[in-house]
Amino acid sequence: MSTSPPAVDLDGVEKRFGEFVAVRPTDLTVPEGSFVTLLGPSGCGKTTTLRMIAGLLDPTAGDIRIKGRSVTAVPIHKRNLGLVFQNYALFPHKSVFDNVAFGLKYRDVKRDEVTRRVRDALTLVQLPHVEDRRPIQLSGGQQQRIALARAIVIQPDVLLLDEPLSALDANLREEMRVELKRIQRELGIATVFVTHDQSEALAMSDSVVVMNQGWVEQMGPPEQVYNEPASAFVADFLGHSNILAGRVAGEDGGFVKVITDAGATILCHTRDRAGRPEGERVRLVMRAERLLLAERHDPAPGHSIMDARVRTVDYLGQSARYFLTTTGDAGDPGAGVDLQAINPIDRTPFPEGAAVQVRVRGEDCVLLDGDADG
Repeated sequence: MSTSPPAVDLDGVEKRFGEFVAVRPTDLTVPEGSFVTLLGPSGCGKTTTLRMIAGLLDPTAGDIRIKGRSVTAVPIHKRNLGLVFQNYALFPHKSVFDNVAFGLKYRDVKRDEVTRRVRDALTLVQLPHVEDRRPIQLSGGQQQRIALARAIVIQPDVLLLDEPLSALDANLREEMRVELKRIQRELGIATVFVTHDQSEALAMSDSVVVMNQGWVEQMGPPEQVYNEPASAFVADFLGHSNILAGRVAGEDGGFVKVITDAGATILCHTRDRAGRPEGERVRLVMRAERLLLAERHDPAPGHSIMDARVRTVDYLGQSARYFLTTTGDAGDPGAGVDLQAINPIDRTPFPEGAAVQVRVRGEDCVLLDGDADG
């Protein structure tokens, strides 16, 4: 078992701009060789956190350590970090070779070694024959690869990526995120990646750190953060979720029975082995892709079934996203709740206005604490 220190360690790191708190006290560990993503909406503090790690901003409080060494007071050029930004920051008047070699210029690397390392970096990003070109002669995707080559040629301790794919079109973004992950795995370099794109975070990361208003809402493996959101914000920001408020109404067959504020009864698996007291306010999270639509279902243990009508359909090719409103007999208190469901389709989705039944398994529901006001 390795006893080496983590690549990056934040201990109570905080950043204030006057009275405004951009990053609240944060603890974060980035293990060697891992790919950690800071995810959240604009203004959540993710880029500020990255810039503090880089040395571009000084923390107001706390300590930043890289490979066990405190760098809180160390300037950026002495931290041995590879940086890639959204705009690539390439020198337009320099050749690709000189752009990639720029970081070696101040490291007392011999000429032959510079040539070897630049060519190795260009080969790694699959652009071995462009060293004499200027950046303007390259496509956006190629420029992104050159920026990455420049970051890795110095053999950094940590690679920091600030939304490097956001300027690319959708298809190229998907291609480049695969390439980024390949290169990171091949080098085995610890990487901190900033994005607001949930699909990038889930696809690329060993660990996802979800941030909101300067706080870390949740961190963990992608599948855990997605399937077991710790807050309504995480549930809503990652994917499409139905979040319903209600009260606990006892247990039924090993599941917690929740009566929603609209009157619908939903069975939910609880990961809290101590259980939840009857009458407790809760919020119920149901992922859109976990709601199964059909014309008719037979009741099944551990499932909840609601009648609904399709309001709107987003046809997505292999799947469809349905916007639904629950229905029922006259006076049914569970009617009138808006839901969304994403289901695979064979050929034709349910049409607008179709009457459907919605089934959700108890194990596909997540309980969160409810509003304190009851």
